[in-house]
Amino acid sequence: MSGVEPLGLADIFAARRRISAIAACTPLRRAEGLSDETASEMLLKLEMLQPSGAFKLRGAANAVLARMEEGPCEGFVTASTGNHGRALAYAARAVGKRAVVCLSDLVPQNKCDTLERIGAELDIGGASQDVATVRAMERAQDEGLFYVSPYDDSYVIAGQGTAALEIMLERPDVETIVVPLSGGGLAAGTALAAKTIKPSISIIAVSSDRGPAMLASLMAGEPVEIEEEPSLADSLGGGIGLNNRWSFDLVRQYVDEVRIFSDEEIAEAMRYLYESEKLMAEGGAAIGICAFQAADAEMPDGPVVMLLTGNAVDPAQFRAIIAGEWEPTARPASRATFPRRYFVGSSSDQSRS
Repeated sequence: MSGVEPLGLADIFAARRRISAIAACTPLRRAEGLSDETASEMLLKLEMLQPSGAFKLRGAANAVLARMEEGPCEGFVTASTGNHGRALAYAARAVGKRAVVCLSDLVPQNKCDTLERIGAELDIGGASQDVATVRAMERAQDEGLFYVSPYDDSYVIAGQGTAALEIMLERPDVETIVVPLSGGGLAAGTALAAKTIKPSISIIAVSSDRGPAMLASLMAGEPVEIEEEPSLADSLGGGIGLNNRWSFDLVRQYVDEVRIFSDEEIAEAMRYLYESEKLMAEGGAAIGICAFQAADAEMPDGPVVMLLTGNAVDPAQFRAIIAGEWEPTARPASRATFPRRYFVGSSSDQSRS
């Protein structure tokens, strides 16, 4: 990667040791119904069982603890759609420091309420996470806080990679990992760890079709901005930053393909997980199920692991989804369209619509 020191497997092992007192080693559970339906062994990495409720605790804890090793600091600040902010607040509280979380107006109220309960100081406003990020960086400079990116930070990426490290140590026979994709921190860490250990493994990144910034950037060959849209998978919203230093290059280097899905498909995946596996997952976590329930789905060979990344779902919305009463938000007529399936490293004419 240009301009930065490369990350490696040693950094992920170091993160694993560093965060062991804060983040959990989560279970890897067989999805019985989905395994029977697909005739493949389907496994679920239950990151929703992290103490903060999402995988983000791994990266946030690694960033906070690594920064504390360097010397005193006033506290931490970030921009977040909810889960990273919650993780940062949890980790900061563990070391007795402030955590300021900047959010856009698109973040659901239930996530704001949870952040406040953990002790985060909220700064809400703006139409996108890009706006919230600018505000977070300004507060870092003005108040002497340490800015922790949700995705484009070497310590965050190494921390997220510990989930894949646990998968590979427990099940070295896994052939495919399905990972949700937003700013790319989890996908980058997962792909780096898994591909370094087992180069033949396939990494499938999945995202919402409502503003998939990383997919748009991969197709353009560089980080780009796109318009955000309200989505059931709100945790996958936000851009990747035009000055992205880490996650874009790592995703481009190690992820094999990106698939995008509609809110209707994501709602069906949430309902399926609840009915078949008795799991309550937010849209950005359940999205991996879409890869094997869609009409155009292809069943991979060998064991498959899907990362179920979080459980921060609005109870009323979840009840409506389970009851079949939920309806998606209308989309603007001018919205951008993207290929449903994109092979990373290929030219756009090789992507499948």
